[in-house]
Amino acid sequence: MWGKWIDCRVRPGARGVFADGQRRWSAISDQPGLIGQTGGWAPDSDRALLLALWADEPAYRRFLRHRHDPVADAAAQQGSWTAIEVAAGPVVLTLPGAAASLPDALARATVLRAADCRLRPGRTGHFLDVQRRVWSPGMAQADGMLAGTVTRLAADRYLVTTLWTSPEAHRAYTTRLLPNLLARADVPADVRELTGHLVPLEPAWLVRGEPGPR
Repeated sequence: MWGKWIDCRVRPGARGVFADGQRRWSAISDQPGLIGQTGGWAPDSDRALLLALWADEPAYRRFLRHRHDPVADAAAQQGSWTAIEVAAGPVVLTLPGAAASLPDALARATVLRAADCRLRPGRTGHFLDVQRRVWSPGMAQADGMLAGTVTRLAADRYLVTTLWTSPEAHRAYTTRLLPNLLARADVPADVRELTGHLVPLEPAWLVRGEPGPR
């Protein structure tokens, strides 16, 4: 599987233009290999954050070659943002939850939690081991956690994303389960910088991939 993280800094007063354009990305719903795309506004900012998931890198590269530019032109968002960062890479771990599949999780989620982790030198193996042994089973116990992914965006950068049924479900997790998981994970030993986002998802920005083998 292949993940893509998009971070757009939208011009003041241009949120409507950007959002209108984002709805036009529904045109890629028939693109072979698309699992889905979702996103929303970072709270109290003009920052739009989007997560896209693809079956594999070749499917994503075919989309870039054949569909991306015409759809981007039709969306007409270029003048609505001042900066954009796009990072992509392999999904190295999927996190189980209440959803039957990632497409189901994307369709049901109302909140996206993203942890953008920059690792200390030599800590990649331990970081991934902790994701498997501590975070994956720990978060799976949380009511309302639908599914998640861990994507390698660079040699020392990993994006951990989880999809939730509601803000209340995520809040309950942070109160009841997170403190114990943090103590067991010893995050500072592996992570030199962590940027977290809790993003209310915009339903109109959801792009569902066509059903098929994943």
